[in-house]
Amino acid sequence: MSIRTTTRAVLGGRLRSATGLLTGYATASAAHLGALLTGTPALRHATKPALMPLLAAHSVTRATEAGRRPPKLLAPALLLSAGGDVLLQLGNDTAFLAGMGSFAAAHVCYVTMFVGQGALTDRRRAAVVAAAYATAWVTMVGRLWPDLGDLRVPVAGYSLLLASTAVTSAGLGVRGGLGGALFLLSDTLIATKLATWRQLPGHEFWIMATYVLAQYLLATGALRAAEAREDGDGPASAAGRRPAGPGPATVRTATA
Repeated sequence: MSIRTTTRAVLGGRLRSATGLLTGYATASAAHLGALLTGTPALRHATKPALMPLLAAHSVTRATEAGRRPPKLLAPALLLSAGGDVLLQLGNDTAFLAGMGSFAAAHVCYVTMFVGQGALTDRRRAAVVAAAYATAWVTMVGRLWPDLGDLRVPVAGYSLLLASTAVTSAGLGVRGGLGGALFLLSDTLIATKLATWRQLPGHEFWIMATYVLAQYLLATGALRAAEAREDGDGPASAAGRRPAGPGPATVRTATA
């Protein structure tokens, strides 16, 4: 085998590895954020559709390399997010609503997946987190409502799904919870733009910076929760080992 053939085989293997795919995601994210800062539309439009497919490929490959099955709904959640990314770039009202619908479907996948991983096992903790996010949701929608016009109902419904992702992701630990919170922050920044509120300096940059980090934390949080569950160390497994008795039980969740 020639040196050239060997080099191609080695590089190809690395590019297909989880590490290589994660490097690709980080590189594409950095290029996209740089394009936002420098005002380079061609690079911005070229990199955004690649972000979530790279993260989905990394997630599946990481689980496969570890001899595990990736969570069934993780790749669909990320690819539906990719569909939303593409649609939102088209810039018309119909595409915007379709993009919102694609992201809504992604959040349904996330919530279903996190609940299946035992995110709501600790009911007392889940209730506290849900109450906090419900308060934030009511406050946010109440403030934005007068300025959203025809988008009031779609934004309110979508943001409720988004808050549900934040609540359930928090049940997986710090990593997943931070991802859910950042996703909520990212889309809140979009909502303020829709309401024509005063924008932050570099507003689009902060929307995407929080978004790419949020998706990474949600994906890796779900992978870690799946690993812990397979090893008998996750929320659902801990619930199964809960001792009988009148006293409250402590449920250990998978953390970063």
